[in-house]
Amino acid sequence: MDDTSKAPGRAAEHVDESRLWQRHMDMARLGATPKGGVRRLALDDNDNKARALLVEWGKPRGFTAALDPIGNLFIRRSGSEATAAPVLSGSHTDTQPSGGRFDGIYGVLAAFEALEAIDAAGIVTRRPIEAAVWTCEEGGARFPTGTMGSSAFAGHRSLDLALADEDGAGTTVAEALKSTRSALPGVAERPLGFEVAAFVEAHIEQGPILEAEGKTIGIVTGIQGARRFRIEIDGEDGHAGTMPHRKRRDALKAAVSMIHALEALFDDPNDVVRFTIGRLVIKPDAPAVIPGHAMFTIDFRHPEEKVLARLGDQVAGICAANRRGCEVKVVEYSNTKPILFSGLVPDAIGRAARRQGLSHMAIHSGAGHDAMHLFHVAPTGMIFVPCWRGISHNETEDAKSADLAAGARVLAEVLVDLANR
Repeated sequence: MDDTSKAPGRAAEHVDESRLWQRHMDMARLGATPKGGVRRLALDDNDNKARALLVEWGKPRGFTAALDPIGNLFIRRSGSEATAAPVLSGSHTDTQPSGGRFDGIYGVLAAFEALEAIDAAGIVTRRPIEAAVWTCEEGGARFPTGTMGSSAFAGHRSLDLALADEDGAGTTVAEALKSTRSALPGVAERPLGFEVAAFVEAHIEQGPILEAEGKTIGIVTGIQGARRFRIEIDGEDGHAGTMPHRKRRDALKAAVSMIHALEALFDDPNDVVRFTIGRLVIKPDAPAVIPGHAMFTIDFRHPEEKVLARLGDQVAGICAANRRGCEVKVVEYSNTKPILFSGLVPDAIGRAARRQGLSHMAIHSGAGHDAMHLFHVAPTGMIFVPCWRGISHNETEDAKSADLAAGARVLAEVLVDLANR
């Protein structure tokens, strides 16, 4: 390791807790909701303002900015070897429609704070370090595909398909990006995908474990896999007062039967399986009409690939067995395998937490993150910090300023470590 990592004034000592908190509050005003949350959808006006704010904050320190074809934004602190592959850290600025103040944005602001701390400490790193904002992590909030920017960066989804995604109003990603580029005048363009030395993503846990265990830092060991299905049921509209029950083809009743059977399939006494019906839509959605069409979604997650296969492969059969005279179509629209973080990055996180005397533990991520795509590009790891009651994707989402700063201090040390290897 280069001796610059031991330069006077370690990076962690220059993390400014009050500045980091204030920047969270500044970002929370962009899309603020009446209940104290944030509605900042991917590539909307507030998301563009958040990106522009980051660029402006970086200018006094000479940080440069670049935007790639899918809208991923990179804020760069130069290294002594300008052509060396950079170390990246970041997350996302977009939220769910009724999201909180910390999901995603903490990873971006912790990365930016780490850059400032390293700069304030006067540490010269061999590799450049970049804070990344990945486009549209929150699938279904505006555009249908989640982790859009990171999946395109990693080559897991074609740029053309990503740009063609449409929101509910028919606006494509390509059209939305025109406004994003206009909001970032003077920001350089950068090709999609490039060599990365390592990636670290800081994030609130979005679960209750760290808080319950009294730990400040979670060293993430992996991300569980997920399978997602859309179930379309076609029956027949009918008059609620005149159609006999024995002749009905009620799509909603068929959906309810399917859901009950699926609940039994996915029931897990160990509470490891995660099974969610997140959306249920019926048509024509009128009080006096028997529903002729129903659609519901399944989000199924587990850390073991064999369990994902065993249970997920039974979904179509169970739906067919409970169709109650209706037609049913089962579409699996997403299937991500579990991943495990080990080696270089988690080890560096553990060393930094121990050096700083912070309580820490290994923890698995139940939520998907951009890190699951960067994992296939470079050595990758994640840092979790606690959030209140484990609540996330909710306007009441909260975290302690001290925990956010602790995570940023660990991150700053890790980035210096990785950038000098």
